[in-house]
Amino acid sequence: MKPLVPPPIIAATLIGAMYVLAARLDVFAFDFPGRTTLAAALFVAGFFIDAVSVAAFLRARTTVNPLAPSRSAKLVTEGLYRFSRNPMYAGMLLMLIAAFLYFGEGLNAAIVALFVVILNEAQIKPEENALEEKFGDDYRAYKTRVRRWI
Repeated sequence: MKPLVPPPIIAATLIGAMYVLAARLDVFAFDFPGRTTLAAALFVAGFFIDAVSVAAFLRARTTVNPLAPSRSAKLVTEGLYRFSRNPMYAGMLLMLIAAFLYFGEGLNAAIVALFVVILNEAQIKPEENALEEKFGDDYRAYKTRVRRWI
């Protein structure tokens, strides 16, 4: 299977779905002191993680295009990539969690979980196959050292 939709588009679409769900339903609405502040902090953290991760790819002069992992010129294992094989996706996940908190609708937790499933199956597994094919034992060793998400 080859990835078809860039993960940022998936994340943005799911955040839009969260907005619609929260606006139309009030099934499991929640609120707590500091909810929007926490949501904002998580969103900024996720955005920062994404920016730092993209910068690492640009410094390595390799592709950032998630639809073409076979075009990678170099295996990036420094910076945040020492802790996660997919910090860009972890950053997006933080932004979805932020949206979940901001909209305050419990049903949106299912959309956050859906993001993880979609990315694991439709993006990360095909990426891993392409990177294993391209970088062989170096990538397999990296996979044993570093977790997929965090």
